[in-house]
Amino acid sequence: MHESRRPARRVTAEPLRRPRRGRLPGRLRDAFRAALAPVVACGLALGGLTTWVAFGRAGSPARIEVTAGRVFLPFGENRETAAFFRIANPGGAQDLLVDITSSAVEGGIALSRHRTTDDGAAYREETDSVAVPAFEGLTMSPHGVDVTVRADAAWRSGSLVPFTLHFRHSGPKKVLAVVVRPGEGGAL
Repeated sequence: MHESRRPARRVTAEPLRRPRRGRLPGRLRDAFRAALAPVVACGLALGGLTTWVAFGRAGSPARIEVTAGRVFLPFGENRETAAFFRIANPGGAQDLLVDITSSAVEGGIALSRHRTTDDGAAYREETDSVAVPAFEGLTMSPHGVDVTVRADAAWRSGSLVPFTLHFRHSGPKKVLAVVVRPGEGGAL
């Protein structure tokens, strides 16, 4: 038999390929592309936060201002009435109204919300605190949040009643509320 002989292949080592200048090898290029999206997203977020801080909107504390205090003069023999305040918060953080005190009010003072049942009946519900949103505020009214107090028999329309509103972060704020007949004294 005749054996066919194949010529032996010559094995030579190929030189290592170096990437051309400006090009990344495949795996490195894929890793770079995968990392690009999160890096861009973080950059955009950082840019937005930097702008927010630069315009003074970040990190500023609550700045509470209490104005327009009113106390309704009670009608008849009932001594329970309500006080209302306008609370502004131009600061950059929310605060909480947590307590109200007065040296001119005997008995308890309660922070309350007015609610309505499914049948349309209104009722008062005491609350421990009320949020005062950042860049906004809170305007108390007979249909929302108010302060329930027991009126002094000596109060007359035009009397001034001192109150101290206590906030969680801003501390106490003293304000005078004028006694008015319901429907008088200007709207808050």
